[in-house]
Amino acid sequence: MTVITPLASRTLLTDPLSRPHLEVTGPRTTGTDEILTPEALDFLTDLHARFAGRRHDLLLARQHRRDRWSNGADPGFLPLTAGIRADPTWRVAGPGPGLEDRRVEITGPTDRKMTVNALNSGAKVWLADHEDAMSPTWSNVVGGQLNLFDAIRGQVGFTSPEGKEYRVGEQTPTIVFRPRGWHLTEKHVAYVDRAGMRSSSSASLVDAGLYLFHNAQALIDAGRGPYLYLPKLEGHLEARLWDEVFRFTETYLGLRHGTIRATVLIETITAAFEMEEILYELRDHCAGLNAGRWDYIFSVIKSFRNRGPRFVLPDRSRVTMTVPFMHAYTELLVATCHRRGAQAIGGMSAFIPNRRSPEVTARALEQVRADKQREAGQGFDGTWVAHPDLVPVAREVFDEALGDRVDQRHRLRDDVHVTEAQLLDIPSAGGASPGAVTDEGLRGNVSVAVRYLESWLRGVGAAAIDDLMEDAATAEISRSQVWQWVHQEVRTGSGTRITADHVRSVLASVLAQLPRSSDDRFDDAAALFEQVALAEDFPTFLTVPAYTQHLVTPR
Repeated sequence: MTVITPLASRTLLTDPLSRPHLEVTGPRTTGTDEILTPEALDFLTDLHARFAGRRHDLLLARQHRRDRWSNGADPGFLPLTAGIRADPTWRVAGPGPGLEDRRVEITGPTDRKMTVNALNSGAKVWLADHEDAMSPTWSNVVGGQLNLFDAIRGQVGFTSPEGKEYRVGEQTPTIVFRPRGWHLTEKHVAYVDRAGMRSSSSASLVDAGLYLFHNAQALIDAGRGPYLYLPKLEGHLEARLWDEVFRFTETYLGLRHGTIRATVLIETITAAFEMEEILYELRDHCAGLNAGRWDYIFSVIKSFRNRGPRFVLPDRSRVTMTVPFMHAYTELLVATCHRRGAQAIGGMSAFIPNRRSPEVTARALEQVRADKQREAGQGFDGTWVAHPDLVPVAREVFDEALGDRVDQRHRLRDDVHVTEAQLLDIPSAGGASPGAVTDEGLRGNVSVAVRYLESWLRGVGAAAIDDLMEDAATAEISRSQVWQWVHQEVRTGSGTRITADHVRSVLASVLAQLPRSSDDRFDDAAALFEQVALAEDFPTFLTVPAYTQHLVTPR
C-alpha cells in the first residue's frame, strides 16, 4: 500500500506558514473540537493542494458551455466518447454492503432532530443532505458533521425545548451523505497555497473530506460503507475529478480500492447527455444514478433562458414528470443504469402530509402513490420521500414491484431509444401556448421563493410551504422562471405582460400579506429575490450571493 504523508507535515519547506495549509476563519461552534481536528485539516489541505486547481478549471469550462447553450448551440451526445457508449463489456461496481436495497430513501438535513427522525423513519436509506436541504450556516456545516459522527457510532439523541426525548431505534437506514456541489465554496475555511495566496476552500472537498476522514472506517466496521451522493455534476470530467478524490482518499485512509461508493444525481441537461460517461469515469466507485428532477428543470431553464419563446416553460405546477422531455430523461436514466449494472433511483415528489389536515394528507398520499407507481413501472430500483409519513406508501409501491428482489436491474429496458431531439424537446411542455403562464403561477413563484429564502436565511434549508416540501432546487425553479418570463416578455393567460415592474408589484403584494415579526428575514429575502430574479444578467445560483452576503460569519 502506498503511504501518503500529509503535505502539511512534510519538511520540504522550513517555514511552516509557507506550506499549503487551511485556516479556520469561522467562529467556534458545536462540534469544532471533535470535527476540525488538526489531523482532519491536514487531510483537507492535501485534498485542496491536489484537486482545487482542477476544480477551478472545470468551473470555468461550465461557464463556457453555458454561454454556448444560451447563445444558440445545443448540447448533445459527445462524439469523442462514442466508443465508451458503444462498448458493451464494462460495468460499474454497483452497491456496497448495506446499499443493495434502496426501495425507499428519505432525504433531509442533518440537524439533530432531523437526524433522529430520519434514522427512525423505516426507510432503507437516509440521504443526509448538506446541499439543497441545508442552509450552509457555519453551525449547520460543523454541527451536521458532528451529528453524523454521533449517529454512525450509535450515540445520537435529541431532547426538544419542551423536554420531549427522541431516541434512535435498533434498525436504522444506510446513510448516504450528500456534500455541496463543485460550484460552492466554504468561506469559513481558507486555503493558503505555497505562494501564500488565500482563497475560500471548496465546499465539496470540505464536506466530503470531513465525512470520509471521520467516518469511513467506522461505517466499514458497522458492515456498511462510506457512501456519497454527488450533486450538480455537469459532465464526465467532473465525475473523473471525484473519482480521483476517492482514489486518493482510499490510499490516504488505508481503505481497499473501491470501498467508497457514489450515486450521481443527474440534475443538469448536460449530464443527461453524458450518463454513460459519468458511470464509466466512476465505475470502480459507482453505485448508480438518481433522477434529480427539480434541479433538472432548473438546469433546462438556465441553459435555454435566452433562446426565445419556444423554450419558455409554463407554470411550475404544469412541468410534471409526464411531459415528454422529462419522461425521455428518466427513461434514458433507467436504461443506462441497468445496462451498466447500476442502480436507478427515482426523485422526490414535493407533496407532503399535514397531520392537522386529513384532506391535505389524503391528497399528498394519492399524489405520492401515483408518482411512485410511475417510477416503479419505468424500472427504477428505489425512490425518494421527504417526510417519514410517506415512507409506508412508497415502500408499499416498491414492495409490489420488486417482489422477492431487492432491485429491478434485471429490467434492461431494451425498448428505450432516446434521441437528442427528445431530450431537447422543451416546447413539448407547452410553455408557449396561450394561458400556459398564469397570474397565479407568477404569484406562486414569487411567494414560494421569498418564503423559502426567508427560511434559508434563518438557517432552515428544507421548508414546508403550502403543503409542499421546498428546498434550494425548487426555489431555483421559481426565481429562474420569473427571470425568463420577464426577459422573454411573456404574457399571462389574462393578458398581463410580465415585466420587472410588474414582478415588483406582485412582490410588494406578497410581502404585505405575510405574517411579520420583529426578527423575521423577509426584507432581506425580498431584496435577494429581486437580485436573483430581476437582475439583467442571470445569477448562476441564487445560493451563491445569498451565502456570501448573509451567512458568512467571521471569527
